[in-house]
Amino acid sequence: MNDQMLLSKSRAFGSLSSSISTARRNTMAQAILSVPRSDRKIVVNTGLFINNEFVKSVDSQDLIQAINPATEDVLCSVSAASAKDIDVAVSAARKAFQTTWGKNVTGFERSKLINRLADLIERDQQELAELESLNNGKPVRIARDYDIGDTIQCLRYYAGWADKIVGQLIEVDNKTKVAFTRHDPIGVCGQIIPWNYPIGMWGWKVGPALATGCTIVMKPSEITPLTALKLSELVKEAGFPPGVVNTVPSLGHIGGAALAVHSDVDKVAFTGSTVTGRKIMESAAKSNLKKVSLELGGKSPHLIFESADLEQAANWAALGIFYNTGQDCTAGSRLYVQESIYDKFMTILMQKAKELVIADGFDENAAGGPVVSKTQFDRVWGYISSGISDGAKVVLGGEKRPAKGYWVDATIFTDIKPDMKIVREEIFGPVLAVGTFKTEQDAVNLANDTTYGLGAGLHSNDANQCMRVSSALEAGTVWINQYNLLNNNVPFGGKKQSGIGRELGSYALEEYTSVKAVHWNFGEKLDWPF
Repeated sequence: MNDQMLLSKSRAFGSLSSSISTARRNTMAQAILSVPRSDRKIVVNTGLFINNEFVKSVDSQDLIQAINPATEDVLCSVSAASAKDIDVAVSAARKAFQTTWGKNVTGFERSKLINRLADLIERDQQELAELESLNNGKPVRIARDYDIGDTIQCLRYYAGWADKIVGQLIEVDNKTKVAFTRHDPIGVCGQIIPWNYPIGMWGWKVGPALATGCTIVMKPSEITPLTALKLSELVKEAGFPPGVVNTVPSLGHIGGAALAVHSDVDKVAFTGSTVTGRKIMESAAKSNLKKVSLELGGKSPHLIFESADLEQAANWAALGIFYNTGQDCTAGSRLYVQESIYDKFMTILMQKAKELVIADGFDENAAGGPVVSKTQFDRVWGYISSGISDGAKVVLGGEKRPAKGYWVDATIFTDIKPDMKIVREEIFGPVLAVGTFKTEQDAVNLANDTTYGLGAGLHSNDANQCMRVSSALEAGTVWINQYNLLNNNVPFGGKKQSGIGRELGSYALEEYTSVKAVHWNFGEKLDWPF
């Protein structure tokens, strides 16, 4: 099928769905946002993106306010999808899966469109980074060079997989029978993404789903909906048929809940809190037993052994907790240092932390921005207050800025105890709890003393120790002499209460496919009665 034929199929499906889109299409509002420190403007469509059109809700006037966390100003308001809107989006995704996507296009065609989407994101990389900074708060430089740069690479990685989804030929009886497997696209996927990496998590979810032939109903976080809407424009421009990717900003208890319980959704992928993950799993079980993948919370340990390169270990420890202003599910928020090097290491670490610049995202020197929302601001400061009241010692930070904005500076606690909330619970901010250990086994015991199991790290120049400890750590990802860096071709996911399933790498493809076994008899004759 050539591009013209694919376009014809897209148009054909568009006409099939015109009864939905035409009736709802009244001219949708657009928001025009000013880019700080420049005269540029960013135009964002503020409707729901269904069937490649921005449309109004079928039954709701509710709006979601997008707020700039650096200024606390409202950027704009976008339509909030209702449960009925979710129904419409799922119906569009199902129709596309059955007609213009799914098994109706080749892997080569899917690959071309995914690569085209990656090219468009690369073309608009600066604008997307500015929009991400406005709504999320992270520095433009970080969003552009890391988050979006990685997303482009992620899409291209999965574009490469699109025509390589293969099964097995299995010997049964060479004279009469053969069996083979097919890895079929699972169908309509509800994807619920968080606010800490709005574009990055979009890419992680969309890439493998599109590569395998699934269709998508995407619910971005209600806190950071803007870049998902902007990316939807690029989905259409890339040439994806209507209904393949639908974007429905909504409150979690409405849109997310509707996707989890929907009987025509075949799979839900969720990144977020463990509490919400449990609810999604329960809803999936009570509805149609849809497939579920969950990437949930963490309270990740980071171990510094006496043989480590202390300068490098301090760099990675600082990155591990302060990157993205600590709003990272794998943040190395529990740091344990061997007693023999504790004082020397802490002197180096403190200096590193003091050098961190948390500032407005449009400051090129900024390495971190504000936390994302007032709710998160209050949550993080609540944990800082808890640490102080529980008797931990603040050796850095712990004081609020008088300025407007949701600012939390790098904060380090020492003299911690295992039962403190700052040690047990996920904070999701730039707050580090530092403890000590004597022996290797002590370190492993402290590290594994958590209900989570997403990430863990260790620094040591003893190769045997690296192998022993990495094997003993109960986490889905373990970093040795580095921290928090991921690769698109390496799987990522958690153990224990940090989730189920895997993202990234070839393993993510398994989350979006179902294996069908085909038994073919070409020679055996069945006698009857048997």
